[in-house]
Amino acid sequence: MRRGWFLPITTALGFGFLYGPILSLVIFSFNENRLVTVWSGFSLKWYGELFRDPQMLSAAWLSLQIAAVSATIALVLGTLCAVALVRFKKFRGRTALAGMSSAPLVMPDVITGLSLLLLFVAMESLLGWPRGRGSLTITIAHATFCLAYVCVVVQSRLVDLDLSLEEAAMDLGATPVRVFFDITLPIIAPALISGWLLAFTLSLDDLVIASFVSGPGSSTLPMVIFSKIRLGVSPDVNALATIIIGVVSLGVIAATLLQMRRPATKQGRG
Repeated sequence: MRRGWFLPITTALGFGFLYGPILSLVIFSFNENRLVTVWSGFSLKWYGELFRDPQMLSAAWLSLQIAAVSATIALVLGTLCAVALVRFKKFRGRTALAGMSSAPLVMPDVITGLSLLLLFVAMESLLGWPRGRGSLTITIAHATFCLAYVCVVVQSRLVDLDLSLEEAAMDLGATPVRVFFDITLPIIAPALISGWLLAFTLSLDDLVIASFVSGPGSSTLPMVIFSKIRLGVSPDVNALATIIIGVVSLGVIAATLLQMRRPATKQGRG
């Protein structure tokens, strides 16, 4: 009997520890009082304050742009890197490529940000590019460390890919390039989507690396939020966090429903 109660209690405590602070954040985003720990009534005014804050809106738009561009660059380069590592077993520099593509996964963000800052400073003094630090340097930095995550995701899918499909296409006269675009890419498309979404999320969430490589007028959303909460938690930050949680929750629910409908559709066809 005790054993039967142990698992539900520990599960409830674990979920409460993880999601209790998030739930309190959502609740106090509707608080009328400016003090986030004192409830004085239900109100939506902080959502209005959020959408009237030009600094927050411009930072959010900049973060979305940087995340989209850097995720796309990371997707292209990470996919090429994964194909090279999986399809070509022996070539000069393969070990170095494998090590460099996985290094950002274990490298502390402080080290990555500092090294990229020194790189951009050296490039500007030697080549005159990039001129200053801003959204361009943030995009390059985010694409650099997101590339490693995309490479791991795509590489794991390519390892399980049946090579007989590609060999059959080439036996029928297809060139390697056409085989890649007509056979390989459609099969690994779910991995490409997952890698892009992962890179987009990591870029949107990054604070440490962006703080090193950003310049005046190029503050991302995490940087603006961090600067605000250094003086105390603001209710409009709670409202922003609630909106982000809502968007993510809708995405998770939609993905779950699609996954649940897929087996039912397959059974119906069968």
